[in-house]
Amino acid sequence: MPHPAHLPHRLLFWLLLLPILLGTGCMLQDHLLYYPERISAAQVAASYPGLRPWPAASDLRGYLVEPRVAPRGTVVVFHGNAGHAAQRQWYAQELVRQGLRVLLAEYPGYGPRPGKPGEEALVADARESLRVALSEFGSPLLVIGESLGAAVAAGAVGGHGDEVAGLILITPWDRLVSVAQHHYPLLPVALFLRDTYDSAARLQDFPGPSVVVLAQEDRIIPAEIGRRLFATLPGEEQLIEIPHADHNDWPVHVDAAWWSRLIEILVPPR
Repeated sequence: MPHPAHLPHRLLFWLLLLPILLGTGCMLQDHLLYYPERISAAQVAASYPGLRPWPAASDLRGYLVEPRVAPRGTVVVFHGNAGHAAQRQWYAQELVRQGLRVLLAEYPGYGPRPGKPGEEALVADARESLRVALSEFGSPLLVIGESLGAAVAAGAVGGHGDEVAGLILITPWDRLVSVAQHHYPLLPVALFLRDTYDSAARLQDFPGPSVVVLAQEDRIIPAEIGRRLFATLPGEEQLIEIPHADHNDWPVHVDAAWWSRLIEILVPPR
C-alpha cells in the first residue's frame, strides 16, 4: 500500500493528466468517428451519372434514383461513416429493383455539402431531409441506416415517427459508448465522448415497425451490441442476422431475393 505521503503527488499527477486525456480524446473522436470524403458536385455528376441531385443542385441534400415503374414507396438511406453518399449507389441499384424510389442522403461536411460532421448537425439535418422527402413524395416512407447511419436514422425518426412506415437498421449499435468500450476496454471512454448517439433511448417512442440487420462476424460493431439495441425496441420488430458476414462485406452475402424479403416485411408487394 502506498505511503500516505505519496498520495498528494499521485493525485496531482492524475489531476494534471486527466484534462490532457480528455482533451486528446475529444480531438481524436471526430477523427475516429467521421471519415468524410470531399468531392465536388461536378465530380459526382461525372463519376455517378445515374444519380440526380436532390432536391436540387442548388440545395443538395442527397441523390435521387427513380424506379422504371410507378414507385411503391420512397426510401431514404443514411450511409456509414466513411466516404460520401454517391459511393452508396449500389443501395439504389438494389432498392429500385424492389420498386422503390431511393434517396441517398448526404451529411453536412461530406461529399459536396458544406458543414462539419457532428451528432447534433447530422441528426438535425437528417430530420430535415425526412421532412423534405415527405413533403415532396408523401407516404409510404421507409428509412434505412447503416452503421453510423443507423444512429443518425434513429435520431431522425424521432421527429417523424408517425410518418415513417418502417425503419431498417443495419449493423447498428445501442449506444456509441458500447462500441468505444469494446475497442478501448482499458480507457474511460465515456468521459471522452462528446457525441453519444444513444439509439436505444431515441427509439423508445418510435411507433413504427423496425428491422435490425446484423453481420454475425462483425469486428467493428459486434453483433451482440446490435442485439442489445434490438432487445430495447418497442412495438413490432424483427431481427435478421447474416451468417459469416463482417461489418463491411455483408452486402456480398445477400442477394436480390434477400432484399425482396427484407422490404416486404415493411411494405407489402403490390
